[in-house]
Amino acid sequence: MKILIAPDSFKGSLSSRQVIEIISGAVKSLIPDAQITSIPAADGGEGTVEALCGQRLVSCEALDPLGKSINAVYGLLHDTAVIEMASASGLPLVPPNERDPRNTSTFGTGQLILDALKRGYKNILIGIGGSATNDGGMGALSALGVRFLDENGCELAGKGSELIKVRSIDKSGLTPLIRGASITVMCDVTNPLLGENGATHVYGPQKGASDSVIAELERGMENYAEAIKKAFDADSLLPGAGAAGGLGFALSAIGGRLIRGVDAVFDTLAFNEKAHGADLIITGEGRLDSQSLGFGKLISGIISRAKSLGDIPVLIIAGSIMPMLQLPENTAAISCVDRPMELSYAMENAAQLLYTAAHRAISLYLLGKNLGKQ
Repeated sequence: MKILIAPDSFKGSLSSRQVIEIISGAVKSLIPDAQITSIPAADGGEGTVEALCGQRLVSCEALDPLGKSINAVYGLLHDTAVIEMASASGLPLVPPNERDPRNTSTFGTGQLILDALKRGYKNILIGIGGSATNDGGMGALSALGVRFLDENGCELAGKGSELIKVRSIDKSGLTPLIRGASITVMCDVTNPLLGENGATHVYGPQKGASDSVIAELERGMENYAEAIKKAFDADSLLPGAGAAGGLGFALSAIGGRLIRGVDAVFDTLAFNEKAHGADLIITGEGRLDSQSLGFGKLISGIISRAKSLGDIPVLIIAGSIMPMLQLPENTAAISCVDRPMELSYAMENAAQLLYTAAHRAISLYLLGKNLGKQ
């Protein structure tokens, strides 16, 4: 029997690699001759670098969203540099009382990309969720050598408040290392850059923008979009251009390809090849709810691929499961929580609870197979 184990992390308690080890132990205890293949999966958001790269990390000095020097990290996977923009430009890096997207920049994210290119990595895989920024990616492009100039020809630093000041763009300094590089952008939103569904209106408030600031930033973004279009012929209507405060737009301007995070991860890890011929796919996450089955989410992506690969059954083992959740055909789910318990207890004992749940789930799966033979 061939089984693919491809879980997300159980955030706050178990990494995806730990989850694989525990589930594999449960499978082997019941099916000693099982052929187990595993993928420490992720959907392009938080935890993607850990899932794909483990401890193969690079530390890089970069500027945080407010311009303070920090040590950010990215991961290495074969010939690919895996970057989470949140490592340098994430919202948690800005204290709540200092959150104002007029003052934040993606410059640090550009520094991570440049560092990877300088180290010889031509394949860049970058997740752009969880940003503190609304600078249209101007900061990131600045770090890569693009100069944004105001009406007096003075260079701008690259933050949200300066979007309105851009009058011309000098791209002659864009690092030549970008030529021949492949930039894949993990993006799970389809928002355009501008308008009511764009970067500023939809995501500005969660980054600290008031209504008046949103109006100011939107005017700036419109001005900036025109300048980028002239310099790079980028499309502000591109689905995902509005992701991460417009970083999706900027990366597309220099040749980045925007795709669903879960698809980027699965393609990088050769999911289809590893799932080929599998009798069962086991996945899991900390909480299974309606969002888990939504666009771009890990569980949804696994179910979709399992169906396309011959309708392989999918077994989900989750820390908890939303009541009355409707699952697709050929999919089953079981919770690690087998009795009333405090969340703190469940997280402290996650390993044992997961093993017990996996053992129980595999037992039920084998029972079902035996009944099907009768």
